[in-house]
Amino acid sequence: MLLRGGSALRRFSTGRVYFKNKLKLALIGQSLFGQEVYSQLRKEGHRVVGVFTVPDEDGRADPLALAAEKDGTPVFKFPRWRVKGRTVQEVAEAYRAVGAELNVLPFCTQFIPMDIISSPRLGSIVYHPSLLPRHRGASAINWTLIMGDKKAGFSVFWADDGLDTGPILLQRSCDVKPNDTVDTLYNGFLFPEGVKAMVEAVQLIADGKAPRIPQPEEGATYEGIQRKVNAEIRWDQTAEALHNWIRGHDKVPGAWAEINGQAVTFYGSSLLSGSVPPGDTLDIKGATKPGLVTKSGLVLFGSDGKALLVRNLQFEDGKMIAASQYFSAGEASAVELTAEELRVAETIKVIWAGILSNVQVIEASTDFFKSGARSMDVVRLVEEIRQKCGGLQLRNEDVYLATRFGDFIQKVVRRLRGEEREEELVVDYVSKEANGLTVRMPHQCFINGEFVDAEDGETYPTVNPADGSTICKVAYASLADVDRAVAAAKDAFEHGEWGRMNARDRGRLMYRLADLLEENQEELATIEALDSGAVYTLALKTHIGMSVQTFRYFAGWCDKIQGSTIPINQARPNHNLTFTRKEPIGVCAIIVPWNYPLMMLAWKSAACLAAGNTLVLKPAQVTPLTALKFAELSAKAGFPKGVINILPGSGGVAGQRLSEHPDIRKLGFTGSTLIGKQIMKSCAASNLKKVSLELGGKSPLIIFQDCELDKAVRMGMDAVFFNKGENCIAAGRLFVEESAHDEFVTRVVEEIKKMKIGDPLDRSTDHGPQNHQAHLEKLLQYCEAGVKEGATLVYGGRQVQRPGFFMEPTVFTDVEDHMFLAKEESFGPIMVISKFPNGDIDGVLQRANNTEYGLASGVFTRDINKAMYVSERLDAGTVFINTYNKTDVAAPFGGVKQSGFGKDLGEEALNEYLKTKTVTLEY
Repeated sequence: MLLRGGSALRRFSTGRVYFKNKLKLALIGQSLFGQEVYSQLRKEGHRVVGVFTVPDEDGRADPLALAAEKDGTPVFKFPRWRVKGRTVQEVAEAYRAVGAELNVLPFCTQFIPMDIISSPRLGSIVYHPSLLPRHRGASAINWTLIMGDKKAGFSVFWADDGLDTGPILLQRSCDVKPNDTVDTLYNGFLFPEGVKAMVEAVQLIADGKAPRIPQPEEGATYEGIQRKVNAEIRWDQTAEALHNWIRGHDKVPGAWAEINGQAVTFYGSSLLSGSVPPGDTLDIKGATKPGLVTKSGLVLFGSDGKALLVRNLQFEDGKMIAASQYFSAGEASAVELTAEELRVAETIKVIWAGILSNVQVIEASTDFFKSGARSMDVVRLVEEIRQKCGGLQLRNEDVYLATRFGDFIQKVVRRLRGEEREEELVVDYVSKEANGLTVRMPHQCFINGEFVDAEDGETYPTVNPADGSTICKVAYASLADVDRAVAAAKDAFEHGEWGRMNARDRGRLMYRLADLLEENQEELATIEALDSGAVYTLALKTHIGMSVQTFRYFAGWCDKIQGSTIPINQARPNHNLTFTRKEPIGVCAIIVPWNYPLMMLAWKSAACLAAGNTLVLKPAQVTPLTALKFAELSAKAGFPKGVINILPGSGGVAGQRLSEHPDIRKLGFTGSTLIGKQIMKSCAASNLKKVSLELGGKSPLIIFQDCELDKAVRMGMDAVFFNKGENCIAAGRLFVEESAHDEFVTRVVEEIKKMKIGDPLDRSTDHGPQNHQAHLEKLLQYCEAGVKEGATLVYGGRQVQRPGFFMEPTVFTDVEDHMFLAKEESFGPIMVISKFPNGDIDGVLQRANNTEYGLASGVFTRDINKAMYVSERLDAGTVFINTYNKTDVAAPFGGVKQSGFGKDLGEEALNEYLKTKTVTLEY
């Protein structure tokens, strides 16, 4: 509907409403930020009548100029707007000729005279990267960090005479994390949200709703930091203050200190959490304590004794090195090149010449950035080298660490010769002699490719259920740790190598990880036995073995994820092409249970990674150790930092925060129905994140009298006692046909008596301890309830009298449908048997389906027609016929009703971690 005259004119589309109130704008500024503001304002229907930007530099136009020229928008490139305090008249005339109603200054390094600022009828607005009046001037972001502010943000204000003191139009803020940098604040918040805010501000002005909130001229930091002399480090400060000073000056002009008679600049600072790694001492002039050159970087100490870590150093001649290589930097002299290396060097020189088109001759001293290269050129350089030099893999950081051509070629040669290794992962192991091995167990959080203590230093004991002893203290992740891990995963997905990685390269990493899991299977199975009580032989075959298979299976899917083309109804004479793309969701949270700690991790994370997502995984609080060992192996496999993050701790803290976190786009959970419901509520209330849930079960197993009884007894026991009954698909209730009932029970009890209960590391053990003390107590109460209700306790029901959390395999008969035993899941080694009348197929089916759960089910019979009839009518996600517990990585797994929704394993699992985008084009 179009309403003319004084009414609003609206055009409705799927994503935007266009209002009548649109303005003629002049954009004054530069940079990618200015370009994005320009593009978004045009998309919103405003008319940009002129763009005023800086002259071309080294023959290259500014991004804002490029975008405007492409659109046919008038572009003016003035080197200055005034001379000796007076406005240049030809500049003023060119500006006034465009007839702007409002000036928009998204990012402007030039001084704009006040007669230009006040010329339009609506004045001028400016973007400023600070919560005015806290910090003013060009270095506001830097001072936000230097001063240790807990909040950062930006202001859009009405321009004044250049003092950043004009009235505020709007402001937005974000939290400053302990290791944020200028880049992370700008790229993560100030840039994307700033663009949105500038567009919003213009619309508020157009609609006559823009406020003017006065701000004081006093009381704010207004100091530039561009002079190197002002950036020297004062060492009489805490570690946090030193860290703030260094990160606030990174990358310009760089905080520095004197080492061995020369000024050395520090880059890439982070607060050091946890123990200080070993290293070689380095005297620093004025420092209260010598630094330590470690494998992770240079450790510095504050006046409070706490530490920070610096990753890169730059010397007075401009050469930058990894801080960990300080003592070997002098040995990095030029090396004689082979014929093949000379060919690569010549190819790289051609690539440099193509990028630095303004440089006539590329020499050893040619500096990449001083010759005009920008951040996008770094990506181009790395990618062209990969394409033209046989797949040679470099990182953006390699360019920053060797900016001169000669140094860069030396770095490439050392990489080709294998002399430059990836930074070694620092692991503070807890070692234990067990199972004839020395097992080495990480115990810290794994965040952004590093093992670190919880931010608040909290730990908790993880217990060996075989004897109740403490294995080690494990980091207890805090809310801040969750936020750090999610930020790392988000950065890895949006800006890191993982998001750009070829699908086959992603598969290659997953295959490598599967190989490492297999190479370390004995150690992993031993840790699993110690931490979860799993019988070692079962852990080796199932817990670890199926984890290996899962990663190999999904590694093969990486380059086979496909959309489809769809024939649609075409309006003649147009032609259309419609197709779908399967794309990763983003950052995924995974929360796994304690019964199969590594296998459940593999089931979910392998599909998640194959789809191209990054993940933050919380293992069960009582079984964190194999997940942390997995983190170590993932780093050794070469997964980029931030792709995989592991947070041990409680569900109530870390798990709840993951379900509420606005940057998590998908959550996969295996656990109880009660907790699943809470997670689903939190996911909906936070940001409507996608959810898949594998929850509780009360799986029925129907045994007909015409079955192969030996097999039914053997498989029936496996259905209940496998993995100590701590099995999500365990048969929670056996329905045995009346004529076979007594013999079945007798033979089961006979077989139970043969089972060996004991040390899970003993190869002859059949039945290990329950996972933890609280669970054992719950199982004993479960048995007490069964006896009180009148069920017959045929065998077991008691704790085994030995150290640890051992329970006797238990059998109940005469269980009626109304009893607690018939309705509630035990999740333990308790066989619950009910009989049903001979031939009553439909009656037993009704009883089997009379539950709110629907995870798995089973039937034993020699009659194939009966088997198929029953399988069609059992209301469960999986039906086993004449077998049980037969899962495979290629077969989808998941439940119905209150056993959850979504699938693990098989091709269907990929869909849980993918989103479908439909694309339609007309030609």
